[in-house]
Amino acid sequence: MQTIALIAHDKKKDEMLDFVSHHQDLLKHFHLIATRTTGTLINEKYQLNVETMMSGPLGGDQQIGARVATEQVDYVIFLRDPLTSQPHEPDINALLRLCDVHNIPLATNRKSAHILLQYADKKLSV
Repeated sequence: MQTIALIAHDKKKDEMLDFVSHHQDLLKHFHLIATRTTGTLINEKYQLNVETMMSGPLGGDQQIGARVATEQVDYVIFLRDPLTSQPHEPDINALLRLCDVHNIPLATNRKSAHILLQYADKKLSV
């Protein structure tokens, strides 16, 4: 089963929940991992059995990065808030860099996340 990592900054949590709402039937076909708060919110609202890591600022971004580096993640959806400074910015940049190094599709906004899931859906059918 392929794995999708779901991450959302605080100001993007509602947007992530809305995104998941639109795609929950497809997301059921993937192993989902997420940082703590994002994953907990998704589990409470949609019961998708998301595996949660630590909170992003406490190391969750790095935990997901480690899975990217060891080829345990197939796609990353990271709804970032580009207008708010993040105290764990180095961890975020490291995760984005790992996606590039390991050629993992990465979506950082809702439109690109929709496109990523369309691609993932087609790959499931092949």
